[in-house]
Amino acid sequence: MSPITLFWFRRDLRLNDNHALHKALQEGNVLPIFIFDINILNKLQDRKDKRLTFIYNELLHLKDRLEEINSTLLIFYGEPLSIIKKLTEDYPVSKLYYNKDYEPYALERDKKITAHLKQLSVSVSSFKDQVIFEENEIVKNNQQAYTVFTPYSRKWKEKLSTENIQPFPSENFLHGFIKLDKSRTPDLKDIGFEPCHCSFPLKEPDIDIIKNYHNTRDIPSVNGTSRLSVHLRFGTLSIRQLVKIALENNPVYLNELIWREFYMMILWHFPQTEEQSFKKEYDQLEWKNDENDFKRWCEGKTGYPIVDAGMRELNETGFMHNRLRMITASFLTKHLLIDWRWGEAYFADKLLDYEQASNVGGWQWAASTGCDAVPYFRIFNPELQTQKFDPEYKYIKQWVPEFNTPTYPKPIVDHQFARERALQAFKKIKR
Repeated sequence: MSPITLFWFRRDLRLNDNHALHKALQEGNVLPIFIFDINILNKLQDRKDKRLTFIYNELLHLKDRLEEINSTLLIFYGEPLSIIKKLTEDYPVSKLYYNKDYEPYALERDKKITAHLKQLSVSVSSFKDQVIFEENEIVKNNQQAYTVFTPYSRKWKEKLSTENIQPFPSENFLHGFIKLDKSRTPDLKDIGFEPCHCSFPLKEPDIDIIKNYHNTRDIPSVNGTSRLSVHLRFGTLSIRQLVKIALENNPVYLNELIWREFYMMILWHFPQTEEQSFKKEYDQLEWKNDENDFKRWCEGKTGYPIVDAGMRELNETGFMHNRLRMITASFLTKHLLIDWRWGEAYFADKLLDYEQASNVGGWQWAASTGCDAVPYFRIFNPELQTQKFDPEYKYIKQWVPEFNTPTYPKPIVDHQFARERALQAFKKIKR
């Protein structure tokens, strides 16, 4: 058998405009694989995790398309290093191609696999695909990382050229896949999960929504956001395609895509912020961490309707509007004085579009512990947020049907009391 080039699908579940796949297919004799990583799956609480169903469905689509051209997709479940070791024993593997990931666990995993393959004289090639600019491409003149968004975004836009958003036409080279008989696909039960019967956002960008994004993005009762974040998260949509659309239609929407890259690079430059506050002094905060308060927040039973509506939508659908992410995170950390890491972990369990960098960055922003975060004395008033973004209670009534009835719970805490308590806790650190 001729030498095999392995292509490892990860956060890039598509055959079109796929950077590493495009490069691999130039080599020919490409064997595509996907690994359900046991180290990630073992952390999932819900046996009907919606993300697993999303990934599984996308893998089936990929596999079907490959089998139409007499190839297939090999799908594995286990520890990635062990699986790749076995593949090098079963096939004459000479090269491995994949697209880069920037999260701490992924970096460590890839480092171990690269070291092992180097010992076997198997070359490893990784490529930038899920971002426009990576690692040290957008830094200050002194080569230090930006920790404030505005100058980062300014440099990002200055550096952007048509070359950066040029697609990689991997879909034109599918003849480079190895010819293989159809392979058995493990079902979700084989890896310890159950399929969820849920619907997912469409992959096709809605240009009208993007054009009007700046007017509608803060109103949770309307369909005013793109809902494409899950497709960016798992790479079923190319970031280059989406940035091109944003450039043509809405600069405010483009800024949101840049925020995503800003947080990715913050986590890459400062991996300790996965678990530690970016502003280290805030790890000394005296959190209240009341487990009953946390439970009521999780269940959407705080007595603050806008908070409860957001949490209930998250629990039921896996989606939470960005405005509600800010409101609910501020409420947990400032009103209830519960550690941002508790909220970050809960969102990590529930969000369909969970992306570690954005989630950690968003939570630290709301808690005032992160880089370029909201000042500690800015504490969202849920009632004012409601008046501004859901004045007719359309969103609240959709998710909190008992709102304004005797069965709706009393507020878990008084706003003024909670605000003063949070200010005192933060001021202790500022002294």
